[in-house]
Amino acid sequence: MLGNTSFGLSSRFPIARWAPIPLRLIVGYGFMEHGFAKLSNGVDTFAAILGAIGVPDPHLMARLTILTELFGGLAVILGAFVPIVSLPMAAVLLTAMFTVHLPYGFSSIKLIAVTAAGPKFGPPGYEVALLYIACLAALVIGGSGPFAVDGLIEHALSNYLRRSKFVALRDDRVIGDVGCGKGARSASEIRGRSLQ
Repeated sequence: MLGNTSFGLSSRFPIARWAPIPLRLIVGYGFMEHGFAKLSNGVDTFAAILGAIGVPDPHLMARLTILTELFGGLAVILGAFVPIVSLPMAAVLLTAMFTVHLPYGFSSIKLIAVTAAGPKFGPPGYEVALLYIACLAALVIGGSGPFAVDGLIEHALSNYLRRSKFVALRDDRVIGDVGCGKGARSASEIRGRSLQ
């Protein structure tokens, strides 16, 4: 009985195919926001932070991180090359997680005190980095969803391959078999001999 049960949400709820869109929007925007913040504070400021935590070649890594956050974030929003851009984006997250957030534990919200000026929070843990990595993994595994450049590329490639296969089949049918009986040759055999 359990074998007949469908656990796939997309088959029961057609709206489920839209699930990647909020992930793309929040992950892409989040990355771009962090990239713009680093850029507005200055590349040298971010490079100094990277140098202080022991990242090699901090100026180069600062530039690469900012580019990854800006262009990777935009690519995720557009649903463009998500499996490819997810790799450097995950590398940025893992670096931040292991060099900055890990000592502060899991939770991203650490309430230290409530004062007259408002609540005071401690340094965030690695929770948010893991959430971003999980969202990227979900997009890579499940696809970018509707209105994604990846879908347009896949559709165009599929159409191209289908047309190419149709043209090859059509050529065989147009030329047909040459001759009859035992000595008959197919169009593909004729093409093969003409190349020799």
